[in-house]
Amino acid sequence: MPAKLAARVAEIEPFLAMEVMERAFAMERAGTKVLHLEIGEPDFAPPPAAVEACIAALRAGETRYTDSRGLFELREAIAADCARRFGVALDPERVIVTSGTSPAMLLVFSLLVDPGDEVVIGTPHYPCYPSFVRACGGVPVFVPTDPARGYPLDADAVRAALSPRTRAIVVGSPANPTGAVQSADALRAIAALGVPLVSDEIYDGLVYDGARVTSALEVSDDAYVLDGFSKRYAMTGFRLGWLVAPRDRVRPLQILSQNLFISANRFVQRAGIAALAEGSDTVRAMRDAYARRRDRMVAGLRELGFGIPHAPAGAFYAFADARAFAADSRALAFDLLERAHVGTAPGVDFGAAGEGWLRFCYAASDATIDAALARLADALPARR
Repeated sequence: MPAKLAARVAEIEPFLAMEVMERAFAMERAGTKVLHLEIGEPDFAPPPAAVEACIAALRAGETRYTDSRGLFELREAIAADCARRFGVALDPERVIVTSGTSPAMLLVFSLLVDPGDEVVIGTPHYPCYPSFVRACGGVPVFVPTDPARGYPLDADAVRAALSPRTRAIVVGSPANPTGAVQSADALRAIAALGVPLVSDEIYDGLVYDGARVTSALEVSDDAYVLDGFSKRYAMTGFRLGWLVAPRDRVRPLQILSQNLFISANRFVQRAGIAALAEGSDTVRAMRDAYARRRDRMVAGLRELGFGIPHAPAGAFYAFADARAFAADSRALAFDLLERAHVGTAPGVDFGAAGEGWLRFCYAASDATIDAALARLADALPARR
């Protein structure tokens, strides 16, 4: 008789963008050329200094554990980087280095959430937010945002969703999948509700048209900030991120990290130090390219019949209303993959509010975007 699985496992849905990508990989192994717009991965190379630092660290034998919170030199560099970006003095002792932002999320929700506790999440949302909450026994509570207004997270709507069991409010800015950047006033109003903010700031630096990201560190001393190197420095495979926590929560988070993860890879942490010191040219080049590609993608999708109420202010995704073609976004995404050989992310992956929409990543080359739009033009009329 098979062993019984934990009930929470059944509550966690597949990550559909990954499902599309993994099906695309299988198609490619069979000889099909797929154009990948489904996964949020820069097509740029990491900063050369980061690659060289990683190689040098390996050659020097830096293959042992570090402090569970990360190399102190990296935590100092992260604190200095936050001061440069946000004008906030940050003690490196509040920084915990993690193997990407996903472990940082697991640490935060493991710290805050008991079974039955609630976490408020603006939606459409990054698919893994509720998965981490559910994995910790919690209950995600979703607050819809309005596409016609650029997806602002309204403090009054958040207040109405609070209950005695609310333990955190999750904010992503710039947001995945919408590219929304929350205003400083909105973030202050949400922080004033008295519930800890969990602020995902992984896309900071990739903003357009003069947009500025306000960090939760600027509006609250009790916020948990998630950030890392994957998006801003094109270092997805390095799996390196960090968590900034309230001072009195660092010790329990450190204990959790010791037990769950030991430490992030030492040689990868050396790459992070180098990226912060010498990676600004890479960030600038990506931001400039993505601004052009955003305009190219948005214009092309609108011409095909997709609805995009607002051009994204940040990140590198166009979240497009596809209901002119199909109501079932999962079926549509897999159909376009099989017939047009273009990977897209189903909108339902980002919550019920995203059903009928598709997410397109424009962190791909101009040639890939143009070729994908041409393929979609051939495939979509049959769906209309």
